[in-house]
Amino acid sequence: MSDRVKYSSGTKWEPIVGYSRAIRVGKIVHVSGTTATDSEGKLVGMGDAGKQTVQALNNIRRALESVGSKLEDVVRTRIYVTDISRWEDVGKAHGAVFKDIRPTTSMIEVKKLISPEILVEIEAEAILD
Repeated sequence: MSDRVKYSSGTKWEPIVGYSRAIRVGKIVHVSGTTATDSEGKLVGMGDAGKQTVQALNNIRRALESVGSKLEDVVRTRIYVTDISRWEDVGKAHGAVFKDIRPTTSMIEVKKLISPEILVEIEAEAILD
């Protein structure tokens, strides 16, 4: 029996692309690049990188919880933004969630994400206590 636990958020893209939103193997959890979509797949925070960050982090929290983890277990995030000049809004939203947890992180500007409306995508890694 494998100790691999997978979580799917139910988006249409997961089976098409062939990935899981989150996967836990033993004490290690990886959360795929996560954007600011709601439960119906609609983008939250159109044009607002800070609001998109908040929603993406809420989605990451749900993914972590679905495999028996929590935000406090996060040791690393990677933040991809399409406009680095908005770093402060993104950083403040990330900081509001992780101010006491303080994982390692990177913020990287990319040319574009999967949809032009998406300004932020975040990955997370966690290690369970």
